[in-house]
Amino acid sequence: MATYEFNLSMDELKKRTHKDYLVTKKFLTPESVEYKSLALGDKTALIHLVRAAAILEKINMQIDCKHNLPFKEFLESEVEKGNEQAKLTKILFDAQKGINAIDSMSNPIRLAKGIDQKPGKGVYPEDLSKEEFHSVLIRMLKEGKIDEVRAILTQRSMVVRDEENLKGIDYIDYFKEDFSKIADELEKAAFVSTNQDFCEYLKLQVAALRTADPMLDAYADKKWATLQDTPLEFTITRENYEDEMTGTIVENEELSTMLKEYGISPIPKDFLGGRVGIVNKKGTQALMAIKKYLPILADNMPYKDEYEQTISIQSDAKQTMVDVDMVMASGDVGEYRGGITLAENLPNSDKLSLTIGGGRRNVYHRQIRFISDKAKLQERLDAILDKEQQKYYLDEADHWFTIGHENAHSLGPKESSEALGKYRNIIEENKADMGALAFVDLLTQLGMYTEEQRLQIIVTFVADNFLKSKPTMSQAHRVRTVMQNYYMYNRGVYSLTQDGKIHVNIDKVVPAAQEMLSEIIRIQIDGDFNKAEKYVQDNFVWTPEMDLIAQKLQKVNKTLNGRLETELADMLLNS
Repeated sequence: MATYEFNLSMDELKKRTHKDYLVTKKFLTPESVEYKSLALGDKTALIHLVRAAAILEKINMQIDCKHNLPFKEFLESEVEKGNEQAKLTKILFDAQKGINAIDSMSNPIRLAKGIDQKPGKGVYPEDLSKEEFHSVLIRMLKEGKIDEVRAILTQRSMVVRDEENLKGIDYIDYFKEDFSKIADELEKAAFVSTNQDFCEYLKLQVAALRTADPMLDAYADKKWATLQDTPLEFTITRENYEDEMTGTIVENEELSTMLKEYGISPIPKDFLGGRVGIVNKKGTQALMAIKKYLPILADNMPYKDEYEQTISIQSDAKQTMVDVDMVMASGDVGEYRGGITLAENLPNSDKLSLTIGGGRRNVYHRQIRFISDKAKLQERLDAILDKEQQKYYLDEADHWFTIGHENAHSLGPKESSEALGKYRNIIEENKADMGALAFVDLLTQLGMYTEEQRLQIIVTFVADNFLKSKPTMSQAHRVRTVMQNYYMYNRGVYSLTQDGKIHVNIDKVVPAAQEMLSEIIRIQIDGDFNKAEKYVQDNFVWTPEMDLIAQKLQKVNKTLNGRLETELADMLLNS
């Protein structure tokens, strides 16, 4: 067994695992009415779904870092020996689901000495530099190894060394034994679950896990995106925010030109997660209110005639939405690394299902968005928001905004924007935020929101859009927040009062969002890396105003890390 040296001292570990610094999100318990109300067949299916999600976590840990599983084994061994440092380290390891993470202050967390985060995570060879990566691909293309390069640059492959070359192995083949076990569990779930549509989806997913064929994934994704009225939720999430290596290809003009000649798109690698939950019918019904407006929003998108959208202007939106009471979040979707996912809009634009007529599906995570400490929330508002505008702040309005954000992912150019390289995800997340904000007035006019809700969404968005510290460029979700704050400050969207509180100039918010949305869509259409880089760098500016609010936030919110408490899932896993 491999041995490691702990990187965090006992004092640091005690601090980071203290309840003031480690927030806990509580998922469903065995006593939850949502679980008790399920039919027997669905209760049995849940056992198999959480087992499948647990295996997915094992797979994603290897995709994330080659040392994760050996380090986990080392920790468990040391915990058995009574090692207190190992016990506290394991709390953080289980929370962030890996050795390396970034906390809410944008500081890197390294649980083992000498194990740093690599641009290619665990997907590429650990010792592969960007320069060698590019040169090997160029040489392989010149030698006529076109198919081999194509296999390296799919979002589905693990990349290994093959003498002087590199080799891409589809992750279904690379992790064949574990994916086969997941397929077995899903097959059992499909046998007992009470909903025919859900069972059909699980069977399609089983086929995709047994054979390395992207089209099988596409069939499963297409079916999953139609699920609306099911008691259970199970998703294998596949998103490519973590891979920083593949995105560097667009910075190499020679390599990019050669790849274009051979019709190869370098798509960042997928990282995998497992979501298990129980669909909340009341919450889902509320979500569906926006669906009828999506074609109207698509018709109002900037430059709408220059691209194809997922949402059709002429027909019913291929967009399903569910609010889910969470049982388990494993792998990529459950990593608490400075924050955790509130909702997801999938499949992403690089997925094959969207080319065969498939739609998208939004899944919202109820337990993650719940605010457990209202007193703490009020303390934060008193510290940063103009008292006269606190009446407009509503935590539920953040959920309304998130609904707009997730649906905005389905608006705009349908084609992938791999040409934007490492800025691709920053630009896309920026688009989703500005899309949500730009249409607030229109949706108010259409009757989706009341005038009071309009004010609540606008003020809540601006107040919540400030961070505790300046993020790193690898944090796409946070970089776009700084960009928006800088952009809006320059347009008078907000100002600071004499005592350093945020005052929102409400009527300026939506016009500024519309302006920024147009600029973002233009960049996505053009697919110009240099334009994207300039746009991000011009707007990723940490101002004195942001720093002042950050200092106030740090005083009222000590949280550095977070974790999930999953009593129901734990019980089912041990049943």
